[in-house]
Amino acid sequence: MGLSMPTEKFQFPGSDGQMLAASLDLPDGAPVAYALFAHCFTCGQNVLAAKRIAEGLAKHGIATLRFDFTGIGASEGEFANTTFSSNIADLVLVADHLRKTQRAPSILIGHSLGGAAILAAASLIPEAKCVATVAAPSDPSHVTHWFKDQIPEILEKGELEVSLAGRPFRIKRAFLDDIAEHRLMESVAKLHKPLLIFHSPTDDTVGIDNATRLFVAAKHPKSFISLTGADHLLTQRRDAVYVADMIAAWAMRFLDAVPAADTAAAESPPAGAVVVSETGASKLQNVIAAGKHRILADEPLDVGGMDSGPGPYDFLLGALGACTSMTMRLYAERKSIPLVRTTVTLKHSRVHAKDCEECETKEGMISRIERTIAMEGDLDAEQRKKLMEIADKCPVHRTLTSEIAIVTQAVE
Repeated sequence: MGLSMPTEKFQFPGSDGQMLAASLDLPDGAPVAYALFAHCFTCGQNVLAAKRIAEGLAKHGIATLRFDFTGIGASEGEFANTTFSSNIADLVLVADHLRKTQRAPSILIGHSLGGAAILAAASLIPEAKCVATVAAPSDPSHVTHWFKDQIPEILEKGELEVSLAGRPFRIKRAFLDDIAEHRLMESVAKLHKPLLIFHSPTDDTVGIDNATRLFVAAKHPKSFISLTGADHLLTQRRDAVYVADMIAAWAMRFLDAVPAADTAAAESPPAGAVVVSETGASKLQNVIAAGKHRILADEPLDVGGMDSGPGPYDFLLGALGACTSMTMRLYAERKSIPLVRTTVTLKHSRVHAKDCEECETKEGMISRIERTIAMEGDLDAEQRKKLMEIADKCPVHRTLTSEIAIVTQAVE
């Protein structure tokens, strides 16, 4: 894999309508799973721990979405208007955004107060298969100890500017009232999802006793990993990389995804060869390896698949469509034809041979591929006619319409 992973940046509306800034860190190939990361109380999506964990997960094929809560980093809105409940609502909304645009997150990760928020939000994200927390408090009101001497004044005035991590933040009484109402231990006891807890025994911000309470409250399967020597913010790169590696290895036991080991098995197919291997994640899911590219193949739910990738006939039609478009493009470039864009739509079906006038076979059923080609550009009738003739000459078309010998042999 490359040294740097691609990152997509975008915005989405938060729980109060303000636009929240987000980043989706992607692996080099197709993601085997998606993770949602919730950062600490006053941190942003670009805090070192979040960035490094996301980068580490990408190396294992896991795409990670991290974002700024309201009033933090590049997100709109006032921090003073946020509450623990609004953070939970934002997590649910960003999971919904992933669900609509990519795939719902199957891994939930939370750091510090983000860990508490992710535990509270887990039941509202049904596709989540497992949850990991890093330095999370067992009670969200734990964050108030950072400004405990100013709580009476906040309660009296309704709002006050306090210093957190050396920066000014406005805290409202509504935040204190809201956070006091949450009973996180009840959420943990009813989590019904595998839980992995990371905590440093020398964390002087959120003590190790918080991890103990979370672990005791959780039901199995649950795991604990001690981050010996790490600080609360995981400022040492090796600590964040370790967390990412452990999450990836642990989460694969619970995911309907292609395990990293399985994709690695087909990492170097012979030159010019395509290798297709079962992933073991479900009955029908396979991973296709072509050069450095990895693509999932699957079937729809109604025939026993997970619908995690295109089906075999989808790939067949895609190969013909791509070859058609590419062949027309090369011809148009060579002949200086002003073809702007080609769109090829294909459908496969089985029809009675007797209904096919152009077919030599007249008995039984035959395969039929309907191909519709849309051409954009200032083309005259002669150019369109020639391009349509060229479409039938694409190599894949010729292969499908000629005699094919498929030689199959078993590996001893």
